[in-house]
Amino acid sequence: MIDLDETDRALLRAFARDSTQSAGALGRKLGLSQPAAWRRLKRLRDCGAIARQRVDLDVAALGFGVTVFLGISLAAKGRVSLADFERAVSAIPEVQTVQHVLGLYDYRLRVVARDLSDFERILRRRIMTLPGIGAVDANVLLSEERLPGPL
Repeated sequence: MIDLDETDRALLRAFARDSTQSAGALGRKLGLSQPAAWRRLKRLRDCGAIARQRVDLDVAALGFGVTVFLGISLAAKGRVSLADFERAVSAIPEVQTVQHVLGLYDYRLRVVARDLSDFERILRRRIMTLPGIGAVDANVLLSEERLPGPL
């Protein structure tokens, strides 16, 4: 576990809200100099507290108005390798996340589509033809709230 002080936590919260901020801008918000903020960010990256930076795309603005969460149960555990399933499902561009889970399902997928008929096409032609696919349960996303992390 990484030893964080309150300044590190505040820096991570501010950085998580907007990772495009410069070390100088973050430092000004937290009462640190630009070099001090930069050193802290570098240390947090080096120790793994900041794993990566990425862009959150507005999928609705890009024409993908439907998000569906799928619970996937594999039909023949052992006959189809998990790696084969993961490789095949990861090749579907509409699948945003693939989560191997413990519980009712083997996998949980987040899938985006232009509309429900587009989702049906993806489901029938791409998802249901995956190696080892068994039962599929779908939940359509109605709304989503991004909650701050545990810091």
